[in-house]
Amino acid sequence: MLPVVPVSGPAVADEPFSVEGRLSARHGDNAVAGSFFWVHAVDRDTITLDTPLGQTLARLSGSAGDARVELADGTVTEANDWEVLTRRSLGVSLPVSGLAWWLRGVPHPRASATIEADPAGRPAVLRQEGWEIVYAYSDTVARRPSRMRLAWPGVEVRLAIDRWVGPGTP
Repeated sequence: MLPVVPVSGPAVADEPFSVEGRLSARHGDNAVAGSFFWVHAVDRDTITLDTPLGQTLARLSGSAGDARVELADGTVTEANDWEVLTRRSLGVSLPVSGLAWWLRGVPHPRASATIEADPAGRPAVLRQEGWEIVYAYSDTVARRPSRMRLAWPGVEVRLAIDRWVGPGTP
């Protein structure tokens, strides 16, 4: 069994990045698959979700006090935060603000968390606010995860990261 380390606060500073990859998500009997492109600034996020054939499904954008999703049919939904927005538009509350940290393998600063490390000392499992994030790496020296599985009762999101641009990117 891997050691479990309780963590409070982020291990890294919030820094801008952009990441693109593929995703699949399941909530009950509903499922979706496609690709994503995410641009994260310290104060704003923009996420584009596309079908496997490249057609835009939705564009999400927001900051700490506002969030907005525009669907392919032109429907726009707005809310005061990401969790309310995703619950209204997707039927399930997704922790978008936490995911910006979890992509980097660190907990977000709003709540305590536990992390299990792999033999190389990288995060293998992170648990925070009821979510369990399981990480996989492309090789034995990679510091950033190449795959993630996020689980919440009745919800599963899988991400495969194809390209990462940001501080520390080779």
